[in-house]
Amino acid sequence: MASQRTESSFHDFLPTMAHKLGGEGLIGELCNGFKLLVDGDKGVITFDSLKKNSALMGLQDLSDDDLRCMLKEGDFDGDGALNQMEFCVLMFRLSPELMEESEFLLEDALRKEF
Repeated sequence: MASQRTESSFHDFLPTMAHKLGGEGLIGELCNGFKLLVDGDKGVITFDSLKKNSALMGLQDLSDDDLRCMLKEGDFDGDGALNQMEFCVLMFRLSPELMEESEFLLEDALRKEF
């Protein structure tokens, strides 16, 4: 019997936020999200702080493995945690629509420049 994949109910709100808030506003909101998830003593998002605070971001249904994968995906310096920059980059990378739009805007700007 083949296992059935259930379709995720995840909706990517980042592009909508970008359009409504503009670039600076979006970064501000991402920083607010970081503050909700950060370990107050360490100043970074750890597995424990992510697990503890994930419900604040609507992530309460993610498994421990999913949370560890998120940390690993965004952890560029290999310290096992996410600093604010790593978190913001991860949020952009997890938004395919925003990434596509960013590429389009960059290409358009380059065409106009040259």
